[in-house]
Amino acid sequence: MTRTFNPESYAKLLAEYQPKIITTEEENEQAIALALTLDHRPNRTPEEEMLLQLLVTLIEKFEENYYQIPQGTPNSMLIHLMEARDITAEALAEVIGSLEVVLQIVNGDRTISKTQAETLADYFHVDVSLFT
Repeated sequence: MTRTFNPESYAKLLAEYQPKIITTEEENEQAIALALTLDHRPNRTPEEEMLLQLLVTLIEKFEENYYQIPQGTPNSMLIHLMEARDITAEALAEVIGSLEVVLQIVNGDRTISKTQAETLADYFHVDVSLFT
């Protein structure tokens, strides 16, 4: 059985929750809580699914602006990502292949090669340009 989208039901959801552009951390936390509630709801209606997608878009937009990754050198970007994700040099050595190489890159004694940049981009799920 295919459920169809009901604009009137969606309008009621919008009126109840009143989603808007997120401008504060508190609003972001509230939107995340609502999104999680909807995400874990069994048998979501098409209208709830649409509201969930809207909330995710609003949350992503806020976090994209609020939690911007600072621009810097490729090795500073690597250090930032390692710290943000609590990844050790030893763990990264398994990705790059050598603890010595990781430490040289982190210390700024070695640049990141094109192959390493591609590997790191895949590992961190970011654009390769962060490391080039």
